[in-house]
Amino acid sequence: MTLQKPYKRTVRMLTNGTYANDGHWQYLLHPKFANDPQHYIRAFLLIQEDLLKLFEYVEPCDENSATISLRIQELLTRVCIEIEANFTAILKENTYSNSGNWNLKNDYSLIELTHKLSAYKVKLPVWKGENHTYTPFVNWATKPNENWHTLNWYQAYNKSKHDRHLHFNKATFDVLLNAVSGLVVLLSAQFMDESYSPNPKSMGISGNYSYHYNPKMETAIGEYFRVQFPENWDESEKYGFNWKDLIDLEEPIDKINYDSIKENNSA
Repeated sequence: MTLQKPYKRTVRMLTNGTYANDGHWQYLLHPKFANDPQHYIRAFLLIQEDLLKLFEYVEPCDENSATISLRIQELLTRVCIEIEANFTAILKENTYSNSGNWNLKNDYSLIELTHKLSAYKVKLPVWKGENHTYTPFVNWATKPNENWHTLNWYQAYNKSKHDRHLHFNKATFDVLLNAVSGLVVLLSAQFMDESYSPNPKSMGISGNYSYHYNPKMETAIGEYFRVQFPENWDESEKYGFNWKDLIDLEEPIDKINYDSIKENNSA
């Protein structure tokens, strides 16, 4: 049976195989879907603006993947802090009662099981070379199996943050782009392509055409990156509701029980 209500801060494929057709994407605009989503979108847009400014000095190309600089390390830190903020918002606005200090391995990685972060792909539209597409959460595809490992780009951020002198060389241009792509994935997995602009929204995800057009890639929030959404949803994981039947309910949005998910997937 498909899901009859959307979850808070959670984008899912619809039963018709799309993410937004027939107006059912409008759950994204309900005030109970997410607390202050504009706050997180605005933070990302500032990061994207600074990344594009960095591209004026560091050309987006394969040859520059190992480039390091204080600007790159500074932006990497901001991006990963924002990733942590989004992880925290997803867990807090659903059901999660762990009172300890949350971390990537034991807490934030649970979101892979509900949002399929590992299946997202992010492409830089302007890039010279082959390394233009990122799958920042691909290591989580095997979670919670014993072969699951942490995220290399997140480890590099942590090391360069706690001991910049010793690990400064780990905060590379490639690590930064993996992290930014990770933030694009997180926002897409929560809000699809919705920027929460005060202007009316006329279309959801649908085919769009651009230079180097790829029919599986959609324009991400911020209208720079391209993102490919997961297609590997089981039927029981898809959204099967008619939003018109839910919109007037007092509680049209459900919560994910991460406590139960953690218990069922503990080693």
